[in-house]
Amino acid sequence: MSRVGYLPIEIPSNVKLSIVDSDVEVEGPKGKLSWTLPDGIRLNLAENVATLERPNDLRQYKSLHGLSRSLVANMVAGVSVGFEKRLRVVGNGYRAEINRQRELVLNVGYSHAVTFNPPEGIEISVEAPENVDGQPHIPIVVSGIDKQLVGEVSATIRQIKKPEDYKPSKGIRYEGERVRMREGKARV
Repeated sequence: MSRVGYLPIEIPSNVKLSIVDSDVEVEGPKGKLSWTLPDGIRLNLAENVATLERPNDLRQYKSLHGLSRSLVANMVAGVSVGFEKRLRVVGNGYRAEINRQRELVLNVGYSHAVTFNPPEGIEISVEAPENVDGQPHIPIVVSGIDKQLVGEVSATIRQIKKPEDYKPSKGIRYEGERVRMREGKARV
């Protein structure tokens, strides 16, 4: 059984955490985030440490306890350090660039270029291409203060051209992701 909810949350000196009723606001050098605690979960502040409490040991409150602790800890980390996900565009002739409107433009084997407009609070950058095992890899970095939004945007970009099973050397993948090659048709 997990004990995540009982772990204290260290609050850095440059982060301000405030709570009004059940609304939690976290403000730091990178920005400001807010979230509403679920019913029954309480947040206690003491100096530079925040802890969460639940009213009893019912399954519902146990799960909300750990979830709330993780979300508040991610908010504190986001406004102080930030989050980033790295993707790679892999394939001959595939290109990625940022246009003047700060949109991501991908040429990934379709008859047209795919344009992705990031939501507010998300920054996308394209780094210099690299050659790995003779294949061109174009790194894309998605960064922001909201961990959920960074992951969601990264998944949406990957969905534009997922890695192919039969030719795993093509597509958009997470950095470090291993794509297993599917076996082709068997001959008789």
